[in-house]
Amino acid sequence: QVQLVESGGGLVQPGGSLRLSCAASGFTFNYYAIGWFRQALGKEREGVSCITSSADKIYYADSVKGRFTMSRDNDNNTVYLQMNDLKPEDTAVYYCGAETPGFCTVVDGIPYDYGVDYWGVGTLVTVSS
Repeated sequence: QVQLVESGGGLVQPGGSLRLSCAASGFTFNYYAIGWFRQALGKEREGVSCITSSADKIYYADSVKGRFTMSRDNDNNTVYLQMNDLKPEDTAVYYCGAETPGFCTVVDGIPYDYGVDYWGVGTLVTVSS
């Protein structure tokens, strides 16, 4: 059974940090690119970051460049999103998605979700004072 389970969300003040994790099981993790996507209330889902299966390329949305860092651990089937200097506009449900055959779907360097095969259920990040 394929599973992607996000964790690490919560309430944080502006300027604070969180680290999200996405633990995968039920498929060959190191064959898949993994993306982070987010959806704020009343808005469409948007791409945040994506890492290729071999981690040779990582893509970021312009809005998070320099603040977010994505990484993966293929030995433990987990990806991470370190989020620093969080802003209220980062408030959203964050989802991870797995995409085969191992490279990210990007347009002008921005991750898009139409290549995603598997989704997690999401974790809520709230940035507020």
